[in-house]
Amino acid sequence: MEQLFDTDLALLRLRRALKQGDPGARFLMERAAADLQERLATVERQFEKAAALFCLTSDAAEAIRASGKARQILRIENDQALLNGDEGLVADGEIIPVEPGSLDLAVSLLRLHEVNDVPGMLVQINRSLKPDGLFLGAMAGAGTLQELRAALLAAETELSQGAAPRVSPFADVRDVGGLLQRAGFALPVADLEPVTVRYANMFDLMRDLRSMGATSKLLARSRKPATRALFIRAAEIYAERFSDPDGRIRATFNIVWMSGWKPHASQQKPLAPGSARMSLKDALEKNHKR
Repeated sequence: MEQLFDTDLALLRLRRALKQGDPGARFLMERAAADLQERLATVERQFEKAAALFCLTSDAAEAIRASGKARQILRIENDQALLNGDEGLVADGEIIPVEPGSLDLAVSLLRLHEVNDVPGMLVQINRSLKPDGLFLGAMAGAGTLQELRAALLAAETELSQGAAPRVSPFADVRDVGGLLQRAGFALPVADLEPVTVRYANMFDLMRDLRSMGATSKLLARSRKPATRALFIRAAEIYAERFSDPDGRIRATFNIVWMSGWKPHASQQKPLAPGSARMSLKDALEKNHKR
């Protein structure tokens, strides 16, 4: 599997973000956690053991707890500092350190888009679940930060006659559905939730990204420090192309939600080809209560 991300750099930036401790920069995670709680509310069953897999903050675990759907909740992170004093496991960010068939519910929030081997991670998640166990996840999808990508590309091309990748690639929602199916999930569903955030300028957006630990970790990134002139010109282009009438700029975050069940004989069978597709709500609402 080709390595896209510098995992050591990713961890350094997460630690830096944790030290900065900007609570305002958690808005995306808090929104995802609130959505997770709502989605769990539609599941008409209880789970004995749940795990929040590399979710970076306690928000996912707290959402599971608030839903009342799980009796035990395990947090797994790739650095002790991310647990912030909570009990949990620390492991390599691309390896799930639990026994096969040991979880009833697995959750991943805003992390999978920075995993080098997404198909492999989904296979691991599937393997960790008991039969009829549920996976719920959210990741940044195609179109995320498209305005920032375009502005940086245009500015660097204009100033240096070439450009290096500065924004990570993101998977399309249709590809995510296919990956769930390939990983062996039953009733796989993927849907897209676009989120538009407005800022005074590009520098405020970049400040939030740094506070999230979400700046570029690409192995193919330029090792040459970006110049002040590049960012100033990119900010100008951003404002010219992607601002509202009041002068504030838009930043897109396309959140891909996914769900899938570990196969079990009690589950409904897939619909015939060409028939209506199942909604996420239908996929989550099981015919039986546990």
